[in-house]
Amino acid sequence: MKVSVILPAYNEEDSVEKVIEGIYSAIGRDTEIIVVDDSSVDGTAKIAQECGARVIRNPYNMGNGAAIKRGIREASCDIVVLMDADGQHPPDEIPKLLKDIDKFDMVIGQRPSLGQKSWRRLANNIYNVLATYVSGVKIKDLTSGFRAIKRDKAIKFLYLLPNTFSYPTTLTLSFIKASFPISFVSVKAFPRREGRSKINLFADGTRFFIIIMKISVFFSPLKIFLPVSLLFFSCGFLYYLYTFISFHRFTNMSALLFTTSIIIFMLGLISEQIANLRMDRIDNK
Repeated sequence: MKVSVILPAYNEEDSVEKVIEGIYSAIGRDTEIIVVDDSSVDGTAKIAQECGARVIRNPYNMGNGAAIKRGIREASCDIVVLMDADGQHPPDEIPKLLKDIDKFDMVIGQRPSLGQKSWRRLANNIYNVLATYVSGVKIKDLTSGFRAIKRDKAIKFLYLLPNTFSYPTTLTLSFIKASFPISFVSVKAFPRREGRSKINLFADGTRFFIIIMKISVFFSPLKIFLPVSLLFFSCGFLYYLYTFISFHRFTNMSALLFTTSIIIFMLGLISEQIANLRMDRIDNK
């Protein structure tokens, strides 16, 4: 099985050599390794080239997601493995991802939660629950960047992927909505050994949440519009009960809440139809 491994890298000179050699040891020297250097200011690109990897350099810092998109476009193999260049994803776990890739269009490495920081574990659990509700599929690790994908399927959704760290969220929900089968497999994950994490708790955490909301509205609008509509309807109904019991009348506020509820629900129905038409276009690509 020919595989392309894509490593987005930004100032990872301390770890990139070990990762590349680990990949060769795990799945063979004939593996295509693409290091997308996101305008590093250290020796990341030089070290990667010396190790035999193909290096693509961004002219400026474009973001982790942008590096992934460039790597997928440039990959020559049908199966693409995405992983970090900082050593958090053990290369010897790649065969686990590839084991069932003939049965699924994407296999995602599910990281152990016990090794994560408390705030990150809590955030990931919230994202998983929200994504499970939106997609209707049990999501075990929404934000894992360690995954194997069939390239022809991933290409369909590149235009949706953000240029930031939240690309795994978009990719996972896109595959589910398009009915491309995905699977989760337990893998080891190490804490970052060298350098500092590029993920910011508040900035990227908020971005992840917004991305989930945007993708939800993009693919499953009713999952968002319907609860909001029911909220306004419930408020209108409760306020009507209060005013009727207290003053024996139907107020303008109750009418406004009921009307808003109906409008939001109708917008959800229209959005759902548009989403279905959009999916038809994606399927025809």
